[in-house]
Amino acid sequence: MKKCFPLLLSLLISFTIIAQRPAATEGEAIKITGTVIDQETGQALEYATLVLQSIADPDKVNGGITDINGKFEVETVPGEFNASIEYIGYQTYKVPQKSFNDATDLGTISLNISASELEGVEVVGEKTTVEVRLDKKIYNIGKDLTTSGATISDALGNVPSVSVDVEGAISLRGNENVRILINGKPSAMAGFGSTEALRQLPADAIEKVEVITSPSARYDAEGTAGILNIILKKEKTLGFNGSVNVNIGYPASSGITANVNLRTDKFNIFNTTGYRYRDAPGNAIFDNTYTSGSFDRVLEDRLYNRLDKGFNTNLGAEYFINDKSSVTGSIFYRLSNDEDVTENTNQRFVENQLSSRTFREELENEEDNSYQVSLNYINRFDDDGHELTADFQYSNDDEIKNSTIEEQRTLPDEDLLVLEDIFENEKENEYLAQIDYVLPMEDAQFEAGYRGTFEEEITDYRLDSLDQSSGQFVVNENLTNKFTYNENVHAVYSQYGNKFGQFSFLLGLRLEHTQLKGQLDSEFDSSQFEEELGVDVEANFDKKYLGLFPTVNLIYEIDEEGRENVSLGYNRRINRPGGWYINPFPSRSSRTNIFQGNPDLNPAFSNTFDLGYLKRWDKLTLTSSIYYQQETDAFERVQESTGQSTTDGIDIVRSVPINLSTENRYGAEAGILYNPKDWLQLNSSFNIFKFKSEGSFNGVDYGADNTSWFARFSSKVSLPAKVEWQTNGFYSGPRQNAQTESEGIFSLDFAFSKDILNNNGTLSFNVNDAFNSRKRRSFTETEFFTSRSEFQWRVRSFTVSFIYRFNQPKKREGGRGGDGDGNGDGEFEG
Repeated sequence: MKKCFPLLLSLLISFTIIAQRPAATEGEAIKITGTVIDQETGQALEYATLVLQSIADPDKVNGGITDINGKFEVETVPGEFNASIEYIGYQTYKVPQKSFNDATDLGTISLNISASELEGVEVVGEKTTVEVRLDKKIYNIGKDLTTSGATISDALGNVPSVSVDVEGAISLRGNENVRILINGKPSAMAGFGSTEALRQLPADAIEKVEVITSPSARYDAEGTAGILNIILKKEKTLGFNGSVNVNIGYPASSGITANVNLRTDKFNIFNTTGYRYRDAPGNAIFDNTYTSGSFDRVLEDRLYNRLDKGFNTNLGAEYFINDKSSVTGSIFYRLSNDEDVTENTNQRFVENQLSSRTFREELENEEDNSYQVSLNYINRFDDDGHELTADFQYSNDDEIKNSTIEEQRTLPDEDLLVLEDIFENEKENEYLAQIDYVLPMEDAQFEAGYRGTFEEEITDYRLDSLDQSSGQFVVNENLTNKFTYNENVHAVYSQYGNKFGQFSFLLGLRLEHTQLKGQLDSEFDSSQFEEELGVDVEANFDKKYLGLFPTVNLIYEIDEEGRENVSLGYNRRINRPGGWYINPFPSRSSRTNIFQGNPDLNPAFSNTFDLGYLKRWDKLTLTSSIYYQQETDAFERVQESTGQSTTDGIDIVRSVPINLSTENRYGAEAGILYNPKDWLQLNSSFNIFKFKSEGSFNGVDYGADNTSWFARFSSKVSLPAKVEWQTNGFYSGPRQNAQTESEGIFSLDFAFSKDILNNNGTLSFNVNDAFNSRKRRSFTETEFFTSRSEFQWRVRSFTVSFIYRFNQPKKREGGRGGDGDGNGDGEFEG
């Protein structure tokens, strides 16, 4: 297999050279030869790239690559060139303004490992590093053995400040209202208002994750918790390189992901393609008691069997118009096909005596097609950061879900209770247009820009129930509906940053105009809902909001080397209700539970303060912060009785979102990266937070006061024979809201890996949730019912994976300790 790659590479490079080689107008062609080796080991570097750029005509570029012995031989016409030799992860060797008039042997050229290059491709490196900027922390997640063959959702669970619950909901500092961006923009790759799409994408695609708890004015004001910006891989080194990762596991799972990249001086082509097959068996137990209805206690035992099959590909190309300007276009496509089966055995009691048993089976088939087209233009006016960028993006998602629910009584008789067919079709379209201008001014920087996002969401829901008397299916008019929701946001921003000695600041202001529109294409009697909410409800609405969102970010470098600093941030943000939260028509999660949106729901606003401290030693890095947030009109989902019952006498419970008056949140967090020995790396973080919410609905006080925390620990040990062992532990403390208390959750993952095939391949084995303890145990109590439950999304799993890298050698440890190359110099990057 290995011998095939040099041939393919040679053909690709030859094509590039033929396309760009200057015409030999004077004299015969000459040969430039040499040998490239690793300075530290003396090992020949195969696939290193020689670049010859004509000084007379910079657009004319020639070059070639080294063979298995590190040797290169390139033909060119005589002339004056800027010559360079590049290799991924190494410092570039440059020979400026060199005249080549005769055949020249450059001799043996030794390349050194480059810390800056490693920083740019840290995801295939060995260390987890952190960089601190004025408005964010950047985590280069490194080679995490426990996420080999895993998804982006799994990988996010290992990022400090972030937690992912058993159902995949992502929280930042314990707050689920977090904005997920891909490469700085909302994306179909991340899903629209849902994180489910992140479970379909491979973790191998991530380069780094930006945790933005105090976003600058450049970012959307959406997301009161902050922003997680996932940066995907796009190689910057000349030549053809990539990797292939295959995995297989138990319970049944398998997948393959390929990352490939071809870069020359005129273009860069990149692609990530993957296929995933995963069986996710889970289980749940519910013990419900009721104060009214035919039964006073119902026990539910559920078994979930989820079969997920998904394909995704991201193909892009960047064309370098000249050394200052480039155009990048990319197409993303994702297809997922899920088949879920839920089996529910119910036992129903009257006065502690078993009255009846039922068995319910829910079959759900879901097909989701998403695609996204992106176009980016960047013009760099100089090498000091003066630039103009423009972006256009179109995203489309079409999700079709067909479900069949059948429930039968098994005791004392075997009667059919219900047979229903549910059809759901959700279509989303989103356009994004953006332009940003950056003007550096000595130690200062000015930025300004515009972003427009225009989103339409159409939800079509239909429920057919079997009429047993006629044997025909009848449309349930009370639940069948079609709802169109539009969210249009225009935003302009400006920010200014400056640096005075060891003090830096970044001040910004963002103005956003929001339009929220709802159109219900169904008959809806709002009178009952208006009476319950105590307000006038318009199912068809057109609301407009204008908001100012200031941001302040300050940083003081305690020492001149940037190894210790203190930072302070403030920002105002917004949480807009999505279409599901506003659609007034009820939708059912089961016969006894419905969710009903609230058209009267208003956006929530937050003000957040964050004080941070960072200290770096030779082998240790400490990051810490304390924060406070006040949110007005915060969302809360409350459960209440509808006053209705099923045909067999069980109360129907409704969940509805409301605006609580206020929510105050306080917290502190700390993280440590410690590399005491070359063979040992330790990484831990801790976050404690308290929130207090106030508000009432229908005369019921839904205020809550809760303190909770979560912590994680990771260790990586290098064993003999190039074997590595990693252990990750995570604990999420108990927490509660207005109606529900949840117990703490502990989980442990571990993995082993070994390098093979001359370090071009890595074989790994990992166990996820080794103790099978990742279960949510909770207790819900209202005036009319209680529910004690235990839920496990997926049982313990085992995965074996193999990754093969070509022209992308595994990065070595180096002796950089905990420094992580994060300069922390407060550069004014948005």
